[in-house]
Amino acid sequence: MGNWKAAVKVVRGSSLEQAMLRSGGRATAADFTGVGGSKTWIGTVKMAPGAATGAHHHGRHEVAIYITSGRLEVRWGDRLEYSAEVGVGDFVYFHPFVPHQERNPSETEPAAYLAIRSDNERIAVGLDVAPVEPPETMFAE
Repeated sequence: MGNWKAAVKVVRGSSLEQAMLRSGGRATAADFTGVGGSKTWIGTVKMAPGAATGAHHHGRHEVAIYITSGRLEVRWGDRLEYSAEVGVGDFVYFHPFVPHQERNPSETEPAAYLAIRSDNERIAVGLDVAPVEPPETMFAE
């Protein structure tokens, strides 16, 4: 039997809330630094009403998000020409190098999601993109 005492890490929601307040809405739940792992980054993101990320990609990393509250419009493509609206309980998976953007379409409600990346290098490459308007809606409910 192995020594499993230090093999599990609990990250309290209250500590993530404090970290998000300090960082403007993004907090790392687990990047496995110092606990034996090295291949995953897990964090939480809270977006204010009407907020949007800039167009970006995460290099060679695979990324998945899981919506925990509110709704998001996710856009992707060379000119962000594709769009899907997602809500609580939905997952979104991004292949490596996919240009994308997340936007909270609500004018009154915040949105939050769990983000998981296939590495903890925190690669985020900002892109100067002229978005297509309107985008093509994908995955309609």
